[in-house]
Amino acid sequence: MIGFLQSFRLWFTPERLREEGHTPDYRFSLANERTFLAWIRTALALIGGGFAVDQFLPDLRWGVRVGLALALLGSGVLCSLRAVNHWVRCERAMRRGEALPVSRFPTVLSLAVGIVAVAMVVVVVLGLAGT
Repeated sequence: MIGFLQSFRLWFTPERLREEGHTPDYRFSLANERTFLAWIRTALALIGGGFAVDQFLPDLRWGVRVGLALALLGSGVLCSLRAVNHWVRCERAMRRGEALPVSRFPTVLSLAVGIVAVAMVVVVVLGLAGT
């Protein structure tokens, strides 16, 4: 928990990262930033998908539509928060000469997206139109 709080403070003061270890090769820092941006693009896509489900599928039952939309929106929020946390953790590890941190988040995100996709297939196959 203390490690998370330290990382959380660095979200808003990234210049403090320079106080740790040695400056890594800029190519690694830029690769870390590109990975961060890829996670942000994924978060934006999930959020956009959540809004699209809610706005453009009015024929779905309200509970189904809202449930799917909230699942996508929630996944997008978690993905965006995880992106910055992972960026900070990787930057710190590179500066300290440590192994890059591992994460279960890609697996969790993949499962969440897969579950929503299966739910959408069920909705389409069963034709769960509004009442």
